[in-house]
Amino acid sequence: MKYFVIAILLTIFSTFSLVAQNKWPKEMKLADGSSLTIYQPQPESLNGNKITGRAAVSVRKNTGGEPIFGAIFYAGTITTDKASRMAELETLSITNVKFSGDAEKDKIDKMSAAIEKEAPTWKIQFSIDDVAASIKKDNNTSSNNQFNNDPPKIIYTDKQTTLVLLDGAPKIQQDKDLDAERVVNSPNLIFKEDNFWNMYLGGIWYKSSSVTEGWKPNASLSKKLQSVDEQIKKQEKEANGGKENTEKPIVTEIIVATSPTELLQSKGVIDYKTIQGTSLLYVGNSSNEIFKDINSQKTYVLLAGRWYNAPSINGPWAYVAADKLPADFSKIPEGSEKDGVLANVAGTDAAEEAKIDAEIPQTAKVDRKSASIKVEFDGAPKFKNIEGTSLKVAENSNVTVMQDQSGKYFALDNGIWFTASNANGPWEVANDRPKDVENIPASSSAYNTKYVYVYNSTPDVVYVGYTAGYMGGYVYGPTIVYGTGFYYTPWYGSVYYPRPVTWGFGFGYNPWTGWSMGVGFNVGFMHVGIGFGGGYGYGGGWFGPAMYRPPYRAPYYGGGYYGNRQSGGNTFVNNGNININTGNGNIYNNKTGVSTKNIDRTSIGNNNKINSNNKISNNKATNNRVGGDNNKANNVFSDKDGNVFQKDNKTNNWNQRDNKTNEWKPSADNNRTRDLDRDFSARDRSNSRDQNFNNFQNNQKFSSANRMPASRPAMGGRGRR
Repeated sequence: MKYFVIAILLTIFSTFSLVAQNKWPKEMKLADGSSLTIYQPQPESLNGNKITGRAAVSVRKNTGGEPIFGAIFYAGTITTDKASRMAELETLSITNVKFSGDAEKDKIDKMSAAIEKEAPTWKIQFSIDDVAASIKKDNNTSSNNQFNNDPPKIIYTDKQTTLVLLDGAPKIQQDKDLDAERVVNSPNLIFKEDNFWNMYLGGIWYKSSSVTEGWKPNASLSKKLQSVDEQIKKQEKEANGGKENTEKPIVTEIIVATSPTELLQSKGVIDYKTIQGTSLLYVGNSSNEIFKDINSQKTYVLLAGRWYNAPSINGPWAYVAADKLPADFSKIPEGSEKDGVLANVAGTDAAEEAKIDAEIPQTAKVDRKSASIKVEFDGAPKFKNIEGTSLKVAENSNVTVMQDQSGKYFALDNGIWFTASNANGPWEVANDRPKDVENIPASSSAYNTKYVYVYNSTPDVVYVGYTAGYMGGYVYGPTIVYGTGFYYTPWYGSVYYPRPVTWGFGFGYNPWTGWSMGVGFNVGFMHVGIGFGGGYGYGGGWFGPAMYRPPYRAPYYGGGYYGNRQSGGNTFVNNGNININTGNGNIYNNKTGVSTKNIDRTSIGNNNKINSNNKISNNKATNNRVGGDNNKANNVFSDKDGNVFQKDNKTNNWNQRDNKTNEWKPSADNNRTRDLDRDFSARDRSNSRDQNFNNFQNNQKFSSANRMPASRPAMGGRGRR
């Protein structure tokens, strides 16, 4: 029998492709009626775009009978489409093959070579959630220094309120298109007419004699304001897919912040609700993540992935590390109203998966001849040293430009590195990135550049990728956070070039969409650059170097109160992607000279999922399964030694395959089964995550763990709602 296994594998690997096989387990029918089955891979490590892992396999003769089980071990490179949360094995190398009872090394070597030769044609596609749920990450801080975790100014109100952000004191410049003075260091449209300042928020115009206070609704619009209002409404309609917004605008209070600030708000007096199985309460009439620990009577809030506590909702606030929270935070039940915060609680499965997800890159291939960059300086280039490195960074450029010790220049735009011998170009696609980029400290505004990579290159193309860090989403110790917490001084000259920010946008994490803007912030007319050019840089994006602009979300009316309202159509920050008009959360999309993998997940499925009760669900289809009672479920695993195990759905115990007797026998090795339990749990969570993402895409109601009916509203911009 062992020779039959080897012979079959040697003859079949040139006859099939897995392109159309997108479910687990995958079955290949052979010309003689025999079949090979590959069970769902078990990823072990991920380093950039390189992945390793193993998978159980089985072979069944054409005459029927029991299959022979073994394991393959692989290493490969992946291309990813984080918008659809899918990945594909671009290259695949089989590093080992093990079949119990096959002792002849030369035959095993031949079989391995045959598999390795044909493996690149398989084009195996799989869910990113498979990787996120399977790989365990060490709890080491990813940065080479500490972030700034000091609390921003935190304001609480129980009234409908909009937070308007200014990057420091108001900076006023003449706007040619508006023919008026305008505040350039704000994402909101604020300009002057007849000694009054005008601001557009949530379908309403406000006016004040001061930029920083005194804002009231403007009931009578001048001809100029009417003209601007018409342009805004037209662009809002275009941004909303040509649909009119039928909601009635709601007047709100306005708070103008000139320093890092976050806004907490509730709908009236705080209404506390219990969290089952814990000593925690949460504010039920707020879209913020606000909790009360009954034991200590302290109030906890989650802001940009960081925890802060205070004696009361009004402060004073102090930073609390994610691994220093009261133990009950880790006991928040998955599927409950507040399970979204688990990604920011040390030691939880959600936190482990979020860390892995943050390091899965979005990949692309760049054509050297057609890819280009436009580098502009406000005057002559001005460079300053980056502390702790041999690099310098330009202070007055529209994109991040650096100079290395040799005098060579590097520019980064849209996740692609370019290089030149002169600051003014000409620029060409770079084969590598600056050598010292990995040592850039978080205190530098160029810190995010260390998360854009060059994986490989040829004379014609360069393979690149970026992780969530490029967009401001970082692995920090045992959890993830948004932003470094540092304030970076912007460039003010004839134009305004902002820098990355952490505070003021209510950023919260969602496992399927990444970081998104949350409560207390109204984007207002974020895309003013379309109609009003001005001299303020980035068309009014106001979020720092390219790829740091907040997304424009279809306008909701209500001025930012309950900012996650679905009625206006939220725009999410796909896996850290907070740029506007990126095409489904991939900044490489629609860029000249850049090709990226766009995987249609509608053809991807798994008809053999195992739910939390270990029962097979939705298993009507049989074209991707091997027949026989033991092989219908996707519950076959391999350990690191190549032994094959199966989870018994009835007893919940593990059985090990004995190829000599063709039997499943109870496993007595508890050390092995402990690791298998983790793999089984990871696969279960992967299936749940995958299903929830599908539900989210379909705007359906769901629970985060897919273990209970979803009675609460479909997910908003924060957490797993």
